[in-house]
Amino acid sequence: MKPLIAIAISGGIDSLAAAYLLKKQGRNLIGIHFITGYETDKSLQNITTTFSSSKRKQLSTAGEKVPHKIISIANRLGINVKIIDCSLEFKNKVVDYFTRSYQIGRTPNPCLVCNPSIKFGAVLAFAGKLGASCLATGHYARISKNDKGKFRLLRGIDYGKDQSYFLAFLSQKQLACACFPLGNMTKADVEKLALKKGFNHLINRESQDICFIKDKTYGEFLALQQGFKPKPGLIEDVNGNILGEHKGLHLFTIGQRRGINCPGSEPYYVVRINQKQNQLVVGCKNDLISSECRVVNINWIADTPASPITVYTRVRYRHKAALSTLAPGDNNTAVVKFENPQEAITPGQGAVFYQGDEILGGGWIADRFKCN
Repeated sequence: MKPLIAIAISGGIDSLAAAYLLKKQGRNLIGIHFITGYETDKSLQNITTTFSSSKRKQLSTAGEKVPHKIISIANRLGINVKIIDCSLEFKNKVVDYFTRSYQIGRTPNPCLVCNPSIKFGAVLAFAGKLGASCLATGHYARISKNDKGKFRLLRGIDYGKDQSYFLAFLSQKQLACACFPLGNMTKADVEKLALKKGFNHLINRESQDICFIKDKTYGEFLALQQGFKPKPGLIEDVNGNILGEHKGLHLFTIGQRRGINCPGSEPYYVVRINQKQNQLVVGCKNDLISSECRVVNINWIADTPASPITVYTRVRYRHKAALSTLAPGDNNTAVVKFENPQEAITPGQGAVFYQGDEILGGGWIADRFKCN
């Protein structure tokens, strides 16, 4: 029998296309849909944790709640899908991280945490218990091996959709069990495939923001979290002049312009978040420019460099990776110096390092330093 492959089924176009491609290749396939506890789909029904187009066995006890869309996808592809409830892990590892980051004046990136801890953590472990040798997802990224047998994470060929940034915290062990069927496809190719195969009516609208925040602003969501208390404070400019008051630092991030509401000769931008003093520091656009940043808790996918190396560093997902020199330090830290200063480098965001199409690793931005 062919090795069993698990495919994470979200209900979106990418996971559906990935599942179809694997099925077309004749792979022995099983689907997994994981529940975060933050779903808002109204079309839920109680069914068994396993279902297929051939049989649906109702349980007398409380079965898992599964969206109709997932059932339709399973039926259309002719695969079994199992459900894993990740709501506890998702709350503890992703949502609590999101909340804590704002509490300490950092801007979080939940996807960088979710992929290693949930998708390639809890879901991958569940897939292993089902007998699957690997977990496939709809990410636009690629994996290869070097001549030493070490796994390499590579960009997807569609640079506009490439999602390797979000996978930079995966370990060698996790990459060994990962499969990305869409890595050699463009988004346009996937959309054409969905249209040709008549999948469009099955597909959920793609999420463009944080998946666990629905019908609320970030501020409203955070205010509902246990122990989170918005704290008003002062707004100051970079010279220490008091300009006004803010309603809570969690409402702001570096580079933000909206919501400052302080008149000036030119627009103000958030330059620094001083959590200890509960101060929001604002300035002009030039005050956002930084030439260096310090990165901590780096996950090295490639070999850890012993001396400074030239890399391209991406400091947020939509940032164009910039030419820089990475000087490694102790305990998986590094200082990154950019050839050309960059705007709005933000503590709490991920810095991911590239050489060509290869992702060397990624870490968390701790500090940024102004141009001399």
